[in-house]
Amino acid sequence: MLQTATNPWTDRKALIGRFAPGLPQLLHYRREWLRDDVVAGISVAAVAVPTAIAYAQLIGFDPIVGLYAAILPLVAYALFGTSRQLIVNPDAATCAVFAASVLPLAAGDHQALRSLSIALAVLTGLVCIAAGLFKLGFVADFLGKPILVGYLNGVAISIFLGQLGKVFGFSMHSRGIVPRFIELAEKLPHTHLPTLTVGLTTFAVILAGKHWWPRAPAPLLAMLVAGALVYGLDLEVGGVSVVGLLPSGLPGLTFPEFDPELLKPLLGGALGVALVSFSSGMVTARSFAARNHYEVDVDQEFIALGVCQIASGLSQGFAVAGADSRTAVNDDMGGKTQMVGVIAAVTMVTVLFFTEPLRYLPVAALGAVLIVAAIGLFDVRALQNMWRVNRAECALSVVTTFGVIWLDLLQGILMAVVAALLLLIKRASRPPDATLGRVPGMKGWHAQAHHEDAVTHPGLLVYRFGSAIVFFNAGYFKNRVMEIVGAHPDVRWLIVDGSTINLVDVTGAEMLESLTKELAARSIRFGLANARREVRTTLERAGVLKHIGPEFMFPTLNSASDAFHSRINA
Repeated sequence: MLQTATNPWTDRKALIGRFAPGLPQLLHYRREWLRDDVVAGISVAAVAVPTAIAYAQLIGFDPIVGLYAAILPLVAYALFGTSRQLIVNPDAATCAVFAASVLPLAAGDHQALRSLSIALAVLTGLVCIAAGLFKLGFVADFLGKPILVGYLNGVAISIFLGQLGKVFGFSMHSRGIVPRFIELAEKLPHTHLPTLTVGLTTFAVILAGKHWWPRAPAPLLAMLVAGALVYGLDLEVGGVSVVGLLPSGLPGLTFPEFDPELLKPLLGGALGVALVSFSSGMVTARSFAARNHYEVDVDQEFIALGVCQIASGLSQGFAVAGADSRTAVNDDMGGKTQMVGVIAAVTMVTVLFFTEPLRYLPVAALGAVLIVAAIGLFDVRALQNMWRVNRAECALSVVTTFGVIWLDLLQGILMAVVAALLLLIKRASRPPDATLGRVPGMKGWHAQAHHEDAVTHPGLLVYRFGSAIVFFNAGYFKNRVMEIVGAHPDVRWLIVDGSTINLVDVTGAEMLESLTKELAARSIRFGLANARREVRTTLERAGVLKHIGPEFMFPTLNSASDAFHSRINA
């Protein structure tokens, strides 16, 4: 038999494309894409530079560290990511969770903060890569929108309160949202008016820029104006805090060093940062993929995010995520490929060699940028939509927000996960069910509650249960069946539609055996129609089928109905 010779180069390209899906596209880059990608890349960098500097301040780093965290992840994602528009950079929510994880461990030691931050970023990356390799990308669907919106709203409030002190010109030392609010109220009489003026000017420029020049990099314009005010009016002498002289040049690669006893809390923080950064980033990636008519690979996205975290950590940065504001800039400017990230990275590298003007950036301006980001993070429209669609989910979102406020950020993550689990279990344990009948002029069997003209047959009861039958809803299934049977004293056959039951566990199988016996004691035969193969296998192994009887395992509901009428007529 003839065998076709394989091309080793083709095999290598396929292997490279599997682990670094962005590389083949970069290798086959089209010249006609370059203009749009260059414009988009420079625009992304214009927004990313001031934002990254501000987010470094959020954690407590020197502002230059924000640029370190913004550059290499862009290149890493261009090679390993599957979204054509997503920009991976410092993100408000991720930075807030990162800060909540690492600041208590550093205990005010700046050198320890630097080392622990590198370690946390690398650990977060390893967690993400492991999650991707084990196909855990489905966690993007786990935190539903009510949970995610509620959590991000809580983060927004935390950032907002945490930055107000910088705008008003006094330091704040409280941890937690409520203590910060109390401290802010106590210190308001000590407001430094020149600092407040700079902060309000930054707000005004950002708002004016977004209103009059929506495609312009409003944060960059605002910081240029604020820096010019400080330099031109010599406000530093008047007590306005500035960033100061920043180191120039590329950062050296640094490997994490930390006390092994801190590995456990660092790993816990890494899990929280990974969950938040991936969940929020996937919302952004999927949104822009849908807008541009392509799909993203969620498991590969986990791996790509992990590589980005490690790249950021080793270059002395901190954790990153899919940044919605910079991704929106990329899409708005017509970016075509991941080359946008590479061009933005090259642009920011250039900035690293010209850091002298950055020394005049006022801290109040950085705080104002973060406050604007926090306001944008708070999603009022989503709450309004949830209120219209499902008020219970809206309430869940609000409860999650207050959980973040009262329990702080890391505990808020745990609460969000627990809330998601409880919501999932509640819905699965009380699934929709219905008794079924035939509707004249319609094929199949339909819920009687939705069709008043549905025809049923005396003595035959057809029941549909809209979920798997497992340990947390088996008792509910049995109770519902007995309630319905009790309401139909003439029933002789109970047929369960198995088309919606994709799983029966050991508890469910034992319950079905018990139910079959109890119904038989009432002279009612239990039958199953449309049973899936895996369900039949489970029931057979559990010995339940011998109690039901092979003659009461029907291929369709119609065959069950025909068998019933044949038995009655006989």
